Amino acid sequence: MIKLKFDIGLLFLIMALLLSSVFLFYPLNFLTPVASKAAGLAIMTIALFATGKIPEYLTVLIFFLMAMLFNIASAPVVFSGFHSTALWLVFGGLVIGVGITATGLGQRMAKHLAAHLEGTYIKLITGITVAGVLFSFIMPSAMGRMIILVPISIALAEHFGFKKGSNGRTGLLLATALGCLMPAFSILPANVVNMVLVGMAESQLNISPLYGEYFLLHFPFLGLAKTLLIIVVIVWLYPDQPVICVNEDIDEHSPMSTQEKILSAVLILLLLLWTTDFLHHISPAWVALAGAIFLLLPAVGIVSTQSFNTKVNHSSVFFVAGVIGLGSLIKDSGLGLVVGEALISVLPLNPETSFINYMLIALTSTVTGVFTTLPGVPAVMTPLATEIAGATGLSVKSVLMLQVLGFSNVLFPYQAPPIIVALHLAGEKTRSIIKPMLFIAFVGYCIFLPLNYIWWAFLGWI
Repeated sequence: MIKLKFDIGLLFLIMALLLSSVFLFYPLNFLTPVASKAAGLAIMTIALFATGKIPEYLTVLIFFLMAMLFNIASAPVVFSGFHSTALWLVFGGLVIGVGITATGLGQRMAKHLAAHLEGTYIKLITGITVAGVLFSFIMPSAMGRMIILVPISIALAEHFGFKKGSNGRTGLLLATALGCLMPAFSILPANVVNMVLVGMAESQLNISPLYGEYFLLHFPFLGLAKTLLIIVVIVWLYPDQPVICVNEDIDEHSPMSTQEKILSAVLILLLLLWTTDFLHHISPAWVALAGAIFLLLPAVGIVSTQSFNTKVNHSSVFFVAGVIGLGSLIKDSGLGLVVGEALISVLPLNPETSFINYMLIALTSTVTGVFTTLPGVPAVMTPLATEIAGATGLSVKSVLMLQVLGFSNVLFPYQAPPIIVALHLAGEKTRSIIKPMLFIAFVGYCIFLPLNYIWWAFLGWI
């Protein structure tokens, strides 16, 4: 007897592709022809990313091709990712990550860290998650944090006997990725999206959130409570038990090699430049690219031509370029603004129902991020802040801060390029992180947001 296996992912993809074809070939009345085509292409691309039925780089190439064939946007918009600073930060990070692994510096650092994390699995996951959060206070780029910590996490996984494909290795690397990104939404300069929000609030509304008030408002639940939730979810979904696997090739007490010393000096310099960008105003991307070029120099010999060709995950570069291009296409077509305005227009906002207003605005921010990726949320919602404030009785500043509650609940990896970079650096499949992200978002809405409402009311923001 032939047994048929039900594949819900395939069913979802087929339905998404059918819906996509409607938008592409039969423009709907409430959308312009360009926005309708953009919606169709976005639905198809997002469905392919979410289900992982084909490699991500192939999805990106299909996106590029269809965007040009259907004339949805100009080439500078579709391929905007290739001249984005985010892409070059990713590229630099990939090269630096190869160098950290090739020299053995990552293993050495991991052994030093392992001495403080030996014991239970939960202690190990807690340690690496907290390290990501603490790093958020000194390094303003989530990409930069991933670049430094992912190679160390890979070495830690090897040290504790977690082979590729094991729950322990996946859990450790997801703890790194989520710990570096999610709690950092509560720390003002720690994520790009936060700074996009601040920049738009200053330029459009003449409102400048302060570091201290932003931290007090968001960190208790978006930072501290979410850190604890990340630990619990990873230990629950990816249980394992560490064992010590001694690597005789690397002794943390042995003298560092010349290459390790050079790479250590480069990393220290990069870290100093990343943390002082408010002084020199050089983008973290160009700092990372300069470091990568130095490591690639034949005279330095840390990342050889062979390593560059075989160990640098070039598909990650295409993926990031595709995600950024998708966001640019959605913005350029006007689809993002249409979605945001449509959501606001149908919401039952009322000055008498402050809790419902609070939850709906946060949910709108989250849904908008699905269509625009995270950096697009402030671009869509900030211009609507005054209108939303008038409909709800909230202050404009409160409405702006409600965006953070929404975009901090990330549903899918493609929304946040740093997550993708971490997974590609580690060689982990994208689908491994979808279940933890969805569960964290679910708990965030059901438990954290209602508790956070009480906290905001106590502080006088509602």
